[in-house]
Amino acid sequence: MPRRRRDVTIPDELVDELLKDYREPADLLGESGIIQQMTQRLVERALAGELTHHLKREAEAEEGDDPGSPGPRNSRNGYSKKTVQADKGTLELAIPRDRNGDFEPILVPKHQRRLAGLDEKIIAMYARGLSLRDISAQLQELYGAEVSASLISEVTDTVLEEVKAWQSRPLETVYPVVYLDALYVNIKVSGRISKRAVYLVLAITPEGQKELLGLWIGEAEAEGAKFWLKVLTDLKNRGLQDILIACVDGLTGFPQAIAAVYPQAKVQLCIVHLLRNCLRYVPWKESRAVLADLKPIYQAATLAEAEAALDAFAAKWDKAYPAISQIWIRHWEHIIPIFEFPMEIRKVIYTTNAIESLNRSLRKVIKTKAVFPDEESVFKLMYLALNNISKRWSQPIRDWKAAVSHFAILFPGRFNF
Repeated sequence: MPRRRRDVTIPDELVDELLKDYREPADLLGESGIIQQMTQRLVERALAGELTHHLKREAEAEEGDDPGSPGPRNSRNGYSKKTVQADKGTLELAIPRDRNGDFEPILVPKHQRRLAGLDEKIIAMYARGLSLRDISAQLQELYGAEVSASLISEVTDTVLEEVKAWQSRPLETVYPVVYLDALYVNIKVSGRISKRAVYLVLAITPEGQKELLGLWIGEAEAEGAKFWLKVLTDLKNRGLQDILIACVDGLTGFPQAIAAVYPQAKVQLCIVHLLRNCLRYVPWKESRAVLADLKPIYQAATLAEAEAALDAFAAKWDKAYPAISQIWIRHWEHIIPIFEFPMEIRKVIYTTNAIESLNRSLRKVIKTKAVFPDEESVFKLMYLALNNISKRWSQPIRDWKAAVSHFAILFPGRFNF
């Protein structure tokens, strides 16, 4: 357990003494201002304290090993100059040395050129989609710190090990609802720009919380069922043994890919995707009327009512737009699972809005990146962005408690929560 930080109260008299020559903001916040000077002095005093502790510990160890013949003791050996980047600008520090050369500072470790806190600011800005150049400019403007693009890239690269661990972490054995979708990014591959699908799997946990299970970058320039099969196999290898309901768009071969890995999963086609496909065949002026007549199909209380509503739609609109009813007939097998469930579950699986909302948030972040230099940079940015997005997922999804009891009844032996 980490040691509780001691509260420190700075006496008013000390503050008054520091501010006695204060005239304008630059005296406080400028490159040679009070805060910068105090930071430098405090860091140097802390480093001196570290060396004192180090020498004392060595002396005690030597006495314990051979009190009769301690030999020449280690001691201070002047200072070395070191320039470091801090939140408030550049600091020129005098780093204390010891004669044996085995003193390892904790506050400013050897070879480190940044004080703690700056890395967190860089990563936070990167996660919001700022380019390396923009981050450098902001740090210069806000803190007077000149941080190169290569240094920023080095800082953000430290996230990659975290990404690998997250991408291979064990999963729950069962997720009641899983949404599968993809978005596209431009990546430089072998010297040319390639548009690649980034595959996303968002699950609803047994507790009703959203959880992104992983990110995968496709090998081809289009979303494909073959690659989805690879993604689903990866999920199974990480411990996900059963999916109750998989919500997908209308990609050809997608249901077959799911059935190959999770044969018991119910595949539900996203109704919103279906409606969008239908509107491609309809002039804008008639789109509202067509949507109104499609609503009785997917909002029907029973399958029989849905079939009757589809027949009524076809009788009215097939002469003008025959392709629409054919779309519904062609996908009917993966539209009708919603009619097996009560309204509490329908509200959860009715649409892939959950993952589309996630995709919109990600697009806001990646829109500043016209082209990613490699796949690692995609993983790095999206992982950091997802960390920010997931902070908003603090509550279970709506109507989850009502849905849970129905899951337990409808999927006996597969869902026990």
